[in-house]
Amino acid sequence: MVHQHRTALAGSAQLELISGVVQLRPEDAMLDAMLRGWRAQQKSRGLQDETVDDRERLVRRFLEYANDYPWQWTPGHMDEWSAYLTGEKRLAPSTVRSYQGDVRLFTEFLIDGRYGWGPACEEAFGTHPVAICHEWNTIAHLNDYEGDPKARPFTREELQMFLDYADDQVERAVRAKRKGVLAAYRDATLFKVIYGWGLRRTETSKLDVIDFGRNPQARQFGRYGTLNVRYGKAKRGQPPRRRNVLSVMDWAVEAVSDYIENVRPRFGFPDHPALWVTERGGRLQPGSINDRFEAYRDALGLPKELVPHSLRHSYVTHLTEDGVDRRFIQQQVGHECDSSTAIYTHVSDDFMNTALHRALAPAFAGE
Repeated sequence: MVHQHRTALAGSAQLELISGVVQLRPEDAMLDAMLRGWRAQQKSRGLQDETVDDRERLVRRFLEYANDYPWQWTPGHMDEWSAYLTGEKRLAPSTVRSYQGDVRLFTEFLIDGRYGWGPACEEAFGTHPVAICHEWNTIAHLNDYEGDPKARPFTREELQMFLDYADDQVERAVRAKRKGVLAAYRDATLFKVIYGWGLRRTETSKLDVIDFGRNPQARQFGRYGTLNVRYGKAKRGQPPRRRNVLSVMDWAVEAVSDYIENVRPRFGFPDHPALWVTERGGRLQPGSINDRFEAYRDALGLPKELVPHSLRHSYVTHLTEDGVDRRFIQQQVGHECDSSTAIYTHVSDDFMNTALHRALAPAFAGE
């Protein structure tokens, strides 16, 4: 007779619960074991610590709201929490769906028979976890884009006004002989880089000086012919995606070259790798980028719909208007599918009219 030995899966109740030990607070001990098990299960699948930590924090927030243990949760808990997130917290649908997804993953882990949490709860408390996330009480992912519909790119006139104003702040600081000249110059260059290479805010914050490199097909740009983006937007549970962005705007290359070679050394931190250093020798954070952007935007009286991401949005739109190949733009900004790039494109009326005439020309060529 052959005996088959089944190895317990990472995260199973068999591995996480201490057999034969009487717990003073058995409910809390069971909860802690569940969360440890879920962490072990995710780590066994190769997920990043940051992802696992974020998911656990979210589940603990749901626990606090529900004020019940996971084996007592019902779909009603999810209904009430979702209504709270959308009605009182006024979170975006995509954010609420992400939160619901984390809770769903946790409950699916608990009710999966391979991990044994159901029988363990039944034995200890006379009940067991159930599925609480269903199609009828969670937000479905129906659209490619769920951001604020008011979000838009800069017009070319607005963009020029914004970048000119950023440059003016450097001149004003110089004339006033006050502190902040270097920071103003850094920020003016930073906004040009976001637009000039079509970057996200966090990608920009994490750039290092060595991320620029040569492109043999564009020797005129010297050592600034390509930009290695090492912290691109990641898929859930995956490491950041990398991409190389080719330099296409000569004025942006001139701006960043002047900053790196003539201005950044004056901050006095030659050994710091960051492209954007602070006066105290730190790396400029995304929140600081937001603050300076909003200060400039509001000073100019530009619409509040314009945000730092609008600069990236403008990069896609303006290159499209200039006739650059759509596939090239898609690769530059790191979109996996063309539909994502299309969402970013808000071409001007002049461009649309020109395209219309170009499309109609063959039909009326003989008249």
